[in-house]
Amino acid sequence: MSLRRQVVLFALSGVLGFVVDAGIVQFLVREWAVNPYLARLFSFLAAATTTWAFNRRYTFAGHGGGSKRRQLLRYLLAMAAGFALNYGAYAICVASWPLVRQWPAIGVAVGSIAGAIVNFLSSKYWIFRAPRTSPDAQQIESGERI
Repeated sequence: MSLRRQVVLFALSGVLGFVVDAGIVQFLVREWAVNPYLARLFSFLAAATTTWAFNRRYTFAGHGGGSKRRQLLRYLLAMAAGFALNYGAYAICVASWPLVRQWPAIGVAVGSIAGAIVNFLSSKYWIFRAPRTSPDAQQIESGERI
């Protein structure tokens, strides 16, 4: 699959993740009066699980190995780096602007942009990287004689 297609699908996954993330955080803050910082932790876990499932199925289909559970745990670990940037930007927005405290989905949008590049690179080159093959296997696949 081309890099361009992977980037487009990863961006689509990001939009899906944003909808889940922003929807949950907005609901928890506005309807249940949950602290916006705490609500974001729950919404992130739901969004990260959603994007992992999408990326596994579409963006990086056929890449990565191991059990689904292990891959999900690696994905959540990798997304933690992007989430650190994401959450930092979100927290600054919530702390700085009353509008964002009332509408935390705005902060989710700012944070999502901040973490997107880190998340794509860790997904492509760690979580869903193509399995490495030995030089002998590469020669056999290309039709060369050993």
